[in-house]
Amino acid sequence: MTRLAILSLPVLALSLGCSGTDDGGGPAGSFDNDFPLSDVDALFQDAPTNAKLDELGKADAVYPKQFFELVPQQSPVRNQASRGVCSIFAALGLVEHLYIKEGTVTSPDFSEQYLQWSVKAQVGAFTYTEGSSSQKNLEAVSRFGVVDETEWPYQTTRWNSSNDPACVGGESQPIQCYTNGSPPESALAAKKWFIPAGRYVNSRTSSVKAFMTSKKQAVTVGLSFFYQSWNHGGSTLPVSADMSRKGFVPYPNAKDREESQKKPAGHAILIVGWDDDAEIAPLDAEGNPLPEKEKGFWIIKNSWGSAKFGVENPHGAGYGYLSYKYVEQYGTVYGSDLPKLEPAVELCNDGKDNDGDGKVDCEDSDCSADAACTGTGNTYSASPGVSIPDNNSTGVSSSITVPTGGTLSAVTVGVDITHPFRGDLHVKLVRDGGGEVVLHDRDGGSAKDLKKTYSVTAFDGQDAAGVWTLVVSDRAAADVGKLNSWTLDVTTCASCGDGAQTYSNSSSQGIPDNNSSGIQSDISVPEAGKIKALNVTVNINHPAKGDLTIALQKLGLSDAVLVEADAADGAFGTRTFSVPTFIGEEGAGTWRLVVKDVLAGDVGTLQSWSLEIKR
Repeated sequence: MTRLAILSLPVLALSLGCSGTDDGGGPAGSFDNDFPLSDVDALFQDAPTNAKLDELGKADAVYPKQFFELVPQQSPVRNQASRGVCSIFAALGLVEHLYIKEGTVTSPDFSEQYLQWSVKAQVGAFTYTEGSSSQKNLEAVSRFGVVDETEWPYQTTRWNSSNDPACVGGESQPIQCYTNGSPPESALAAKKWFIPAGRYVNSRTSSVKAFMTSKKQAVTVGLSFFYQSWNHGGSTLPVSADMSRKGFVPYPNAKDREESQKKPAGHAILIVGWDDDAEIAPLDAEGNPLPEKEKGFWIIKNSWGSAKFGVENPHGAGYGYLSYKYVEQYGTVYGSDLPKLEPAVELCNDGKDNDGDGKVDCEDSDCSADAACTGTGNTYSASPGVSIPDNNSTGVSSSITVPTGGTLSAVTVGVDITHPFRGDLHVKLVRDGGGEVVLHDRDGGSAKDLKKTYSVTAFDGQDAAGVWTLVVSDRAAADVGKLNSWTLDVTTCASCGDGAQTYSNSSSQGIPDNNSSGIQSDISVPEAGKIKALNVTVNINHPAKGDLTIALQKLGLSDAVLVEADAADGAFGTRTFSVPTFIGEEGAGTWRLVVKDVLAGDVGTLQSWSLEIKR
């Protein structure tokens, strides 16, 4: 990922959100197309380079030439009008898309006005500018939630001195000038909608395609802006009305890159698909089509309304085509996951107010008889003080032995890790014979250190006694850290029983070698009830465990990747996984195990597998 060297240049008013025109300001294709842009520095703040992000695409992966299936799963194109808040619109476009995919809310429309306030007032980010980043926007939705558009409708112009005397212009104003005040009390008290914490994605084309095809989800992109490429009204070079109507944004030529540095700006959009066969002849600095066409484009959903940009795009007005190479060199990509709607009952050891009554876990009277609140707790600790090797997936391990048995009803883990770049870290808890749970997976970007307590429900119902191991790895180059200490708090209940039921499938299947489709095996669970803990045991005879990618699916709900192929040595055998993804969901239904051998040379067999569900 490359950024223009613009930080030493003065930031003009355009980079903070230019004076754009609403839909209806002129006929489609007329060049009053001075659409609103954003603060480019905000879009890239704390974003890791590709060197710090895993390449998700496999060398032998084959992706479809056209990927259109996500386009119908988008909310309507919105119009940011004259405000430089494109990253807010891109982020909420992703959130609305994820809710549409989840299926509970079929026509979501969330408040951009509220999210703009939440990022600056609740998260405390970008308090000096109208701009923001997808990472902080989605952090706000994950931590604090967002409300429906009707609770605080979007205001198309930013406050000025007529709204508040403090809003007199300039580079840095009070927060209320960027948020248009504070939300009404009714919005603060309204229902909040959440999504899981997000993650950066390597901007290489193969990596973005791998993420989108595996997740079947769109991603946001923040970009350095090139005026001629976007056929923008602010361009000093000739632009094309035809390209603007079709929504084509090719890779910028050298003169466009040079001219764009004189008035630096950024933009953010949503990638919803791709078309390898889409092509256009880019313009040279004089506005003439180049003889060699550029082929292969992302399909994007923009936030400039539907009356000008992309009015002739085949995927709908307001959609466009964005150069693969442009995104790879000048973009930062971010994704999230499907929302997990909280159950209406309190789960008593997850650290959340599940039923919305203001009381958490054992504070809630609903939990007065729950084993997590009536059992006996013991805390164990370790202070290894070991360095974490840089860019090493094995990492370091530290073990704690719990000598006393008893049925687990609650587990909490506290970690104290020193590291200059928290987004490099991967942390998991492993219980010998009882599976593993990922506590932290490269979240947090460039924030320092990881000192946090995690509530873990995946081991509920198992026996407490045994060896527990914390594994910490640094998955990117350039920074090193140290595992200082960690604690394990276990609560047991001698008389509560584990309440678990086991379901199995013993029909063996051969696993085809080097085959991206793999095999599927189903288990039908007839008994209803909310899941409190879920374990999966897989018995596979295969000489090369690093060839295998394994996922668990709940049909009609979501999926969880248990193992991803990493070319590791050694046989697979029998392994048990604790899967927290489905906690709080309904257990009844069809569960599917998907096993793929994605590397050539070895073959194996799925012998059997089983589900253990505690309700």
